[in-house]
Amino acid sequence: MPGIDESLLEAMRLPGARGASVVDWISGLALGAVGDAPGGDAEATSAETAELARLATESGALALTGPSADGAGASPGGAPGEPDGPAGKEPPVQDLIITNADSYHLLRFVTTTFDSTVFVHLWLDRSEGNLALARIRLAELTDRLVLG
Repeated sequence: MPGIDESLLEAMRLPGARGASVVDWISGLALGAVGDAPGGDAEATSAETAELARLATESGALALTGPSADGAGASPGGAPGEPDGPAGKEPPVQDLIITNADSYHLLRFVTTTFDSTVFVHLWLDRSEGNLALARIRLAELTDRLVLG
């Protein structure tokens, strides 16, 4: 099972990868980073992407997976906005995709046995990258990622 450094190096082997980091979305700190960062500042990128991740995971509307039997929306874990999975360990959002004119940003949340406040941010060049392939490979990578 690969750790942070090995996982980031694996992410950088994806076509069009420009940079990758593992970020704690509570603190906004990068636990590891490789390659370039948008704007050249890895710390600022980590803080800004952490804010996006925090907004997505704390949003009750984005955490909903569909209507429950009574017609009200609910996540698989129970009440709207609650994390799903055993003991609330899985984030309610799997990933975020942000596109702009020349790149893709893929944020994939990592499910852990403790608090699941970590995501992998992959920055891809739009002309060289394959968003679908990156999403699949990043999901596989985060499933194997060992933290700590």
